[in-house]
Amino acid sequence: MFNTSRKLRKRFISLVESMSIEDLNYIPEGYNNNIIWNFGHNIVTHQLLCYNKSGLTPRIDEKWIKLFRKGSKPERDLTEDEIHELKKLSITLLEKLDEDLVKGVFRKYEKYVSGLGVTITTVSEAIKFNNVHEGVHIGYALGMKRVIEHQRKSWENQTPTIAIAQ
Repeated sequence: MFNTSRKLRKRFISLVESMSIEDLNYIPEGYNNNIIWNFGHNIVTHQLLCYNKSGLTPRIDEKWIKLFRKGSKPERDLTEDEIHELKKLSITLLEKLDEDLVKGVFRKYEKYVSGLGVTITTVSEAIKFNNVHEGVHIGYALGMKRVIEHQRKSWENQTPTIAIAQ
């Protein structure tokens, strides 16, 4: 489970690192969020599915939960420092979850039915489902990247050339 989670996070980090801050914050036509929102949403959802539904306090600051929880949308552009912090959190929070599992802190779980119709009744099921959820959002982000690249090519091809009179 954790091997898949780590691979998904590292793949998303690679995507984030391959793009400019402007492109990460850009909401492409036809979408209601952006690439960095999808990245933050994955991190927050993981915390809420595993900790919140287990009756525990998520290990992430409430400011992130407000920005990225289900039903939210980008309210503002994120800064380079905030993006750096999210990249760090994406890995350290997986490590913390692993430690907490070993410690046995997850003793109960509030049944949850996901937007995809999947019923989750244990933290183990939440972790497995989260991998699917993260894959969906990485897919959205990769699609957004293609749209952004396509739009950029369109814009470059539409740049008028100015003839200088002699």
